[in-house]
Amino acid sequence: MTTTDVQPVDVQPIDVTAVGQPGHYALRLYIAGQTPKSVTALRNLQRICEEYLAGVYTIEVIDLRVTPQLAAGDQILALPTLVRHLPTPLVKIIGDLSNTDKVLVGLDIRPEPIN
Repeated sequence: MTTTDVQPVDVQPIDVTAVGQPGHYALRLYIAGQTPKSVTALRNLQRICEEYLAGVYTIEVIDLRVTPQLAAGDQILALPTLVRHLPTPLVKIIGDLSNTDKVLVGLDIRPEPIN
């Protein structure tokens, strides 16, 4: 069995001043350590956000191995789980976020048509 060297990814906590801006996406990703599935979910989320939400999103990563008590607040039952806090309503997407189309639909993001 081959092991994967997982590198930590630097993500900033949600900026409360930016959150109040119209059209801002406040996203929280719940993970369980630096597992391959957790890292894949984070990288996929960062890619999707940069491509479709550049400049109007904030990602907060919650590692439930470090702070398991935070799972109760968003009623997290599976990992990784993405929670969209803003814009409302609250939305949850479970998995590694590898299916971009499903993530876009789940987050209610309409990509610009290609001409």
